Amino acid sequence: MKYFKHILVFLVFYNSLEYSAYAQILDHSWTDIVQNMDASWYRSDEAQGIAENVLLYQKDIGGWHKNKAMHHPLSEAEQQKLIDTKSDSERCTIDNGATYLEMIYLSKVYKQTKNEDYKNAFLKGLDYLLEAQYPNGGWPQYYPLRKGYYTHITYNDGGMIHVMSILKDIIDGSKTLGITVDKETRSRTLLAFQKGIDCILQTQYKQNGTLTGWCAQHDEVTFQPAKARAYELPSLGGVDSAQIVLLLMSIKNPSDDVKRSILAAVTWLKNTKITGLKEERFITEAGLKEKRYVQDLEAKPLWARFMGLEDNIPFFCDRDGVKKASIMDISQERRAGYAWYNTEPNTVLTKYLVWKKNLKVTPENAYNITVSQDGSGDFTSIQDAINNCKSFPYKRITIYIRNGTYIEKIHVYEWNPKISFIGEDKVKTIITYNDYFESINLGRNSTFHTSTVLVEGNYTQFKNLTIQNTAGAVGQAVALSVNANGFVIENCNVLGNQDTVYLSGEGNKQWFKNCLITGTTDFIFGNAITLFTNCEIRSKSDSFVTAASTTQGNSFGFVFKDCKLTAEENVHEVYLGRPWRNYAKTVFLHCNLGSHILPEGWHNWSKTEPKSLGFYAEYNNTGEGSSTDKRVSWSHQLSKKQASDYTLENILEINSEEEWLK
Repeated sequence: MKYFKHILVFLVFYNSLEYSAYAQILDHSWTDIVQNMDASWYRSDEAQGIAENVLLYQKDIGGWHKNKAMHHPLSEAEQQKLIDTKSDSERCTIDNGATYLEMIYLSKVYKQTKNEDYKNAFLKGLDYLLEAQYPNGGWPQYYPLRKGYYTHITYNDGGMIHVMSILKDIIDGSKTLGITVDKETRSRTLLAFQKGIDCILQTQYKQNGTLTGWCAQHDEVTFQPAKARAYELPSLGGVDSAQIVLLLMSIKNPSDDVKRSILAAVTWLKNTKITGLKEERFITEAGLKEKRYVQDLEAKPLWARFMGLEDNIPFFCDRDGVKKASIMDISQERRAGYAWYNTEPNTVLTKYLVWKKNLKVTPENAYNITVSQDGSGDFTSIQDAINNCKSFPYKRITIYIRNGTYIEKIHVYEWNPKISFIGEDKVKTIITYNDYFESINLGRNSTFHTSTVLVEGNYTQFKNLTIQNTAGAVGQAVALSVNANGFVIENCNVLGNQDTVYLSGEGNKQWFKNCLITGTTDFIFGNAITLFTNCEIRSKSDSFVTAASTTQGNSFGFVFKDCKLTAEENVHEVYLGRPWRNYAKTVFLHCNLGSHILPEGWHNWSKTEPKSLGFYAEYNNTGEGSSTDKRVSWSHQLSKKQASDYTLENILEINSEEEWLK
């Protein structure tokens, strides 16, 4: 009898509607009807009539099928068919907003009307969601389960996140829903939510040991990213990850595990954003919908829907399941009919600033700070750690950096002296960026803006890590720029191509110990007084190692002691250095010079002044490239007495490293 009552309500409802008024409702999508109408509208006859539709569409199990326009009128035959198929639960789902949208709609109409039928239907839907949950906390796309990828834990199109948001509203007191539940139901809901959070944390993907984001679907047993349709391969997704992070940030008093998850995911989202690209939609001459992507420096950042699990590189896929590097390599049907990029993570990055501020992330010890990409430290970003350091501290601050690849441009400011950056492992703790001259495009001095790490704070220390510029052989691209006194770097890799290391500041004294420095042309350059001890200097092309610009009047420029000069395969013609400025000074003592070092040793850069004003010298070097028989006439071979002046005390005016590291 209840369903016949609904039929009568529909007939009265639809007959009483003005055609124009109902047409306005049909202009809206079902999602829009659920989410964007004025609160008072849900009390209207129209709203209640649609709610009766929703009741008819609900299956006995409590769920709904997807892609049903609940606000469209039903004929008597259609109504009867829905009544007759109430037991048809096979295609009940949380995909495409199904079940979630219907429950939200019923709660809004109930809040305005207090009609118990709507509340009961909502609670029946809640029972369905609780029953559908896996013991491990995840939700499948369909319940009862359907064979195939439908059994995977599904974040796609907000599936599981929509469910979790309903559970959270109930736990938080149902102020949004307007539906209160009994103690036992709330307890079941709380348990389901907690299990859901555990599932989210367990499915967060680790890339080389570092937490990143999530896939659209994960295997319900292994938790690993899983394939869905042919063009939906295992991958990391910007939009799915963004929706998950927004849910996690809404949790009051989050656990440490949740904090770590958020911090790591936000770091990953920052590192994978695509800038300067805008999507344009248009109609082709053949009348087909089409997309293209154009350069636009003002465009909001984009994120790819699919990114490689190991490298975060966006990829595209057709119905043949074959990865493509460019969106233009897939068919027009897939290109125009699918959302390959999205902007939703921008909302995450904006809200994250408020979340983080309210979280009040403050290191327990202001002088001992830990950075870890998995969120287990005080910060996930090295620059965030620097920005939260005391200015002009009275004692040294140590920032411990755990293994991970930190894609950041680092700036150690002048007001941040006395900071030690200590990596966990010099090979596995990596600071990297890829700026180069042309990408900076700030005129003739663009080189000086390209550095991955810029140090301006005196008495800074780096130890046990890698600093690199990965721009490649595209011109000037600095990895490490130092304009500070008392700088010391030990047991580190500094990797680049042209202009890898820039060492500057009149009178500034700096020290490289046990480091690997790689590059192509002039990859150690500048005017600072710099000592290199026990370092490997590796050339990657036939070119020049150093380009000093020593300040006039300085007794020392670049000094290499006990270093080893090596080269990559097929590199055979390398000069020890050439003068960037007239008073350049560069000396190699007790070094092993490989066969790639040219017999003439030095180059004058087609200048005459450096021959008399500069100073290029060697002493007691070994190796195939150390022969001095054919060295240029204006270079020098130090005597034993002259070489004895090249001491730590004379060059850097200290007796030990500890004097700088107080």
